[in-house]
Amino acid sequence: MSTFLLNYTEFLAKAITVLLVFMAMLLVFAGMRSSGGKGKSREGKLSARSLNKFYENLTRTVTDLTMSKAERKAADKAQKKADKAVGARPKVFVLDFEGDPSASAVESLRHEVTALLAGANASQDEVVLRLGSPGGYVSAYGLAASQLQRITSAQITLTVCIDEIAASGGYMMACVADKVIAAPFALVGSIGVVAELPNVNRLLKKIDVDYNVYTAGESKRTVSVFGENTDAAREKFMEQLTRVHELFKTHVSKHRPQVEIEKIATGEAWHANESLALNLVDDLMTSDEYLATKAKGAELIHLEFARPKTSALRKLISGSVTTGLEQHLPRFLALFTKTH
Repeated sequence: MSTFLLNYTEFLAKAITVLLVFMAMLLVFAGMRSSGGKGKSREGKLSARSLNKFYENLTRTVTDLTMSKAERKAADKAQKKADKAVGARPKVFVLDFEGDPSASAVESLRHEVTALLAGANASQDEVVLRLGSPGGYVSAYGLAASQLQRITSAQITLTVCIDEIAASGGYMMACVADKVIAAPFALVGSIGVVAELPNVNRLLKKIDVDYNVYTAGESKRTVSVFGENTDAAREKFMEQLTRVHELFKTHVSKHRPQVEIEKIATGEAWHANESLALNLVDDLMTSDEYLATKAKGAELIHLEFARPKTSALRKLISGSVTTGLEQHLPRFLALFTKTH
């Protein structure tokens, strides 16, 4: 009896293993098909929607309750007339940028800019960027600012709206605009450079651990987390930070020559109602107010480039499951060729 149970258990384990492998293979093939199937681009998609319709739906919810039938009829007639004139109205392309340290939203921004440049009329159209960012890596935000410069270089009016914060790298982007508008208590500025890192070299020495750094080039590595930092290395590192700061100041001065650069390039951030006097912003207003005003005489088009979201399951399928099958499938199949 015990031999039977042992054999049955072994058979059951093999059957379950084969079933799991089969299911995993199906998932892999399904994932490959969905990611590379006909017409299923993984490169992303640009969507465009009318913000005028959005605002109309918002206001109609209230006006339907407050207007008389005659007023409603007159309003609808006026709206139909306005809709017919859409083709002749200027366009306002609305973009959004929510920043993180690596300015990852630039991957969408670059495609949105490319698209609008193909359809915008420089003589009458405008681009509005709703920007929110506390800054991040210099190279990342430098790229984001360069994407905005593509708009101004095409002689298209660029307006940046700041509702909460555009500091450091965020302001590096904002200052490129022809006009900077901010909500009164939004944070603006922080034109400076910062670098922070711990050093655990003394701790390593206490536990008799040597950390060696080998470089070719005198300034290839200045300061280190694990190695011993010399005065010369720290001085060189500060020199590099200062050089980046000077580049930042030059960038701001180029795009906003009206600022007193030495006065505002201290790394300090100000609320927008203070920034107005410092010429860091041009007007105090929320993005909602600005766009609502624009909607009265222009067609507002919101652009958003988005890549298909990759689920955790798909990542598992394309990564670890595939690797696991490559490593363990021969072993699983060997169970059926094993001699007893």
